[in-house]
Amino acid sequence: MSNRYDIIIIGGGNAGLGVSAIAAEAGKNIAIIEERDFGGTCPNRGCTPKKVLVAAAHSLHAIDRADEHYIEVGAATLDWTQLIRRAKDMISFIPEAMAGVAKKRGDVYRGSAKFVGPNSIEVDGTILEGDNIVIATGSKTRPLPIPGAELMITSDEVLSEETQPDGVVFIGGGVIAMEFSHVYARAGTKVTILEVMPSLLPRIEADAVTAVQVESERIGVTVKTGVQVKSVSKSDNRLAVKYELDGQEYDVIADRVINGAGRIANVDMLDLGKGKIKHDRIAIETDEYLRSTSNPSVWACGDSLITSPQLSPIATYEGRIVGQNIVHGPKIKPDYSVLPSCVYTVPALSTVGLTELQARDQGIDIEVTVNDMRDWFSSKSYAETVAWAKVIIDKNEDKIIGAHMVGHRGEDLIHVFSMAMRHGISASKLKDDMFAYPTFSSDIKNMF
Repeated sequence: MSNRYDIIIIGGGNAGLGVSAIAAEAGKNIAIIEERDFGGTCPNRGCTPKKVLVAAAHSLHAIDRADEHYIEVGAATLDWTQLIRRAKDMISFIPEAMAGVAKKRGDVYRGSAKFVGPNSIEVDGTILEGDNIVIATGSKTRPLPIPGAELMITSDEVLSEETQPDGVVFIGGGVIAMEFSHVYARAGTKVTILEVMPSLLPRIEADAVTAVQVESERIGVTVKTGVQVKSVSKSDNRLAVKYELDGQEYDVIADRVINGAGRIANVDMLDLGKGKIKHDRIAIETDEYLRSTSNPSVWACGDSLITSPQLSPIATYEGRIVGQNIVHGPKIKPDYSVLPSCVYTVPALSTVGLTELQARDQGIDIEVTVNDMRDWFSSKSYAETVAWAKVIIDKNEDKIIGAHMVGHRGEDLIHVFSMAMRHGISASKLKDDMFAYPTFSSDIKNMF
């Protein structure tokens, strides 16, 4: 291996592999550094194995609703150990497969990386020089400054521990907490969510969050917002969480306390100062082309940026943009205006575009249509417990600028709204289009 490269990529996840795809095709000499598993968080410790658990929760939900279809079944039980083993088995091939992809594109280095100069990286004692260096190190769980925080686990352990806990407490009511709470609760675990903010999921359309919270509480999840967690401590063989709400102190006992406070950029180990990289200890400062403002040889993409949503497709998208900008010069700017995303509760919360509050704050003349669709034929056919949608239209432009759904196959339908928004299909044209009937998709034209 040569120690001089056109491009050094730190991180073998979606963002780093996105860069390498473009760079390798252009014939660039590449080094790819990975400290842990190739593929990164999403396929190994995040969205992919999590979806196996979510699928099981969907089955439990379907069984619970079977009587609505006049199907008699006994009480369902879930073998948690076998479910976790199934998830592990389904993803077991990913690290080796992704490492194989990386090796076809460049030289692979295993180990931790840090800057030792503006164009120099050290990997466990080996110095690499690069004309361009890409930071694609992903994210890690946000640490919480709470006494006893060392007793908490993260989503990594949720996806690997083979014993189902009787009770869990999530500190933080973000996406991770909401998704796993629905799996746990439907499997029979007692779940409590403690959120410091006045509401759950504060960046998402508030009415959609309310619909999800109502369903969460219906299945037995206890939600407390506006709380201050004081401590986590051992209590016999379990854990005690002390928190304050409205001036009163309370305790909740559980087998596991889970950090559900979200994730931050995984960059603190890189010694950014030696790379002449401007940052504020939280975010690397980049220009509109995802290049460091202080070191033009350095680029950042994926979850290592906190200025864009920490989503797997966004990581790949940004990685490919960085690859193009290195190969062809800085010409492409990422466009984050239309980003469909989902919170995989059961049913899911799906969203794209502006919230109603954001649209009003921007002074847009909007038409807002809200539908509780539980009495619609499609919803009743499938005995949906939640079927809710809000669609926001710019009246002057006749275009959809936001769509938010809970249930009603929204995790798939949201992409119809997204494509209309991205490709300039007017609200009127979408409403007049043909859909197979009877389908959930055919309900789109009645949602606005």
